This record gives sequence, C-alpha cells and structure tokens, in this order.
Amino acid sequence: MKNFKTLCVHPIDEKNNDRAVTAPILTSTAYNYLEDDHLRYPGFYSTYNQERLGKIISNLEGGSWGIVFSSGMAAISTGILSLVSSKEHIIFSRDLYGGTWKFVEQELPKRNIDFSYAHNTLEDFEAQIRPETKLIYLETPSNPLLSIIPLQEIAALARKHGILTMVDNTFASPINQRPLSLGIDLVLHSGTKYLGGHNDLPYGALTSIRSDLEESVISIARMYGGSLSPYECYQAERSLKTLAIRIQRQNSNAFKIAEYLIRNTYVDQVYYPGLPSHPGHRIAMAQMTGFGGMLSFELSMEKQRIHKFLQSLSLIRPALSLGGVESLICSPAETSHRAMLSEERLKLGIKDNLLRLSVGIEDQNDLIADLKSAIMLAVNQ
Repeated sequence: MKNFKTLCVHPIDEKNNDRAVTAPILTSTAYNYLEDDHLRYPGFYSTYNQERLGKIISNLEGGSWGIVFSSGMAAISTGILSLVSSKEHIIFSRDLYGGTWKFVEQELPKRNIDFSYAHNTLEDFEAQIRPETKLIYLETPSNPLLSIIPLQEIAALARKHGILTMVDNTFASPINQRPLSLGIDLVLHSGTKYLGGHNDLPYGALTSIRSDLEESVISIARMYGGSLSPYECYQAERSLKTLAIRIQRQNSNAFKIAEYLIRNTYVDQVYYPGLPSHPGHRIAMAQMTGFGGMLSFELSMEKQRIHKFLQSLSLIRPALSLGGVESLICSPAETSHRAMLSEERLKLGIKDNLLRLSVGIEDQNDLIADLKSAIMLAVNQ
C-alpha cells in the first residue's frame, strides 16, 4: 500500500489516456442513460466529480465506497436516517458536536426513533444495549473535550450484538485515525474542516467498508439532496493533496501548544489526547497515529477577562469552524454548543471558561507568543 503522503497526492490509479494531470470538471447535469445505466447518483447531478471525490475519500479511509454531501450535517443526518427506522434505538457517545446533538434531540423523536447516551467506556455502551438497538454512533476525539473512545472494543461489542457502528472522524482525519481498520462499519466527516483545510469549502463525506450498506445510504442521499457542485468537488480534491503535510504540521504545533498551556498558571485544565495526563491518552496511543490539531483549555478567569483575552490575540482568530491552515479559537458555550441549556453543558463538562483551539500551520513559537501575550493582557487589564 502507498504511504499516506503519497496516497493523498495520488489517491486513484489513473489509467486514462488524457494528458491532463488534474481531473476534469464535468458540469453536465444530464447523462445518456441508454449507454450508462449504472449511474450511482441519479438526482445528484454532478455525477462524475461526486463519484470521483467519494472514491478518493474512501481510499484514504480504507473503505470500499464513499459519497459526498454539501455539508457535514447532511452526511450525519443521511447516515443515521439510512440505517435506523421507527421504533429502533441508537446509542450515542455522550460527547457530541452541538449540531449532531441538536439533530438527535429535535429530529429523531419526530421519526419515533429512540436514543440514549453512553459515557465513553465499553461497560456503559454495553449497559445501554437493547433488543431494538440498531446503531452505535461515536465521536472520537470528541468536540470540544477531545474525549477518546476505544474503537476496536466498541466495534467488537457491536458485532457481537448485530449492531452497526458509525464514527465521526472529523477531528482526527484519516491521517491520524482510520476507524474502518478497527472494525467500525461507517465513517463520516465534516469535510469543511480538515479535509477542506482552508476555511472556504463546506462539504461532508461518508464512507464504509460494508458494500451491503451502500444502496440504502445512496437512496436516502438522493431523496434528501445535498449534493456538491462539480467545481466544489474539484476544490475538495485539490485540498486533499496537501492533507498529510497539513496534518503533520498541525499535530506538531498542537502538541507544543498543549505542553505550554499545561504549564501556564492561568490555565486550569488542558484537553489534548497527546498529553500523558489526558484520561484517554493510552487508548489514543493505540488507535491513533497522531493526536490532531485540536485542543481545548480552561482559563482561570472570569468571563470579562476571557473576552479581553480573545480580543487581544493577534494571530489566532476568534472565529467559528476548525481544521484550516489558520489558527482559530472559540468558546463552545457561545458557539457550537450554544443550543444547550447551561445545566446541560455543565453536565458534559463544557464550562463557560472553556476555549476550543484549532491549531493551524503557522510557526508554533509565534502561536505560543500570541497566547502568552493575550493571557497577560487579560490578566493585567
């Protein structure tokens, strides 16, 4: 198998006679069905470019098929609704992206789909299993507390009970973690984040090693829409060529920043699986090849000083989203998890002084200096 750095640049074995190095952008929304009756995405108009991008992401994750969407939430909702029906049950990991949590809480009850939340241990997942349980949905590392779940053990538990498994691999990317190789059935991404990598392209992706699930997922995808345009598929493919080198730099930067923050007297807690003090460090060491570019930390300051800290940053931008080449920071309580009541957030450990940092590819010393300066300005205001 190709090395990942090579696979990102050459994800498909090209055997055409075209002299072009990059793939063409085919804008047609109409295809001759008499000669091409095997089209997989009727109703997903940019057929060629969508199929190609889905195959590329599938190859990166070690899957047998893949499909792309116009957003991460489209991938999440399509994946869940294609696998679970009325009166069936889903177990979700407790720590979820705020958008996923909102979908679960607001949309699943309308479809008479039951659900429960498990803490991030094998024992708690097993305790939640019912006869009607159809799916276990995981997010690891989680948003925003970087919780780690033992994928291989959960996959084995699910197979034992005939339950499907799905993992949101957005925070790790296929460079740092490949859940399908650990026995997971389906993997999804908010491609807007690391796969896109430049804070300019919203899309989602879902891939699997299970060929028997392909038609049900594509059927729901066609029904709900959410396709990417040919040009967006081209942008996504171009971004993936630099995925490995971007992730490598972000891994290194985030680790150094986490080490700095854990020594800072104005920081109460640092959440980063690369730190030996992280409760999931041992599991992360076993199932990840890198610890990622995401970390969260709690500042020992009241809200007013935290806002001063954010305003005092010069390189790191207080902004939504993550995974791009630029470093971004946000308060989950005010952004990704704002739909939750304060009591609900606190139960999950998402405090008002928690900040989520998406580390970019800038020089790590410059980023640390930016954090240090902003902390001191906030302390001394």
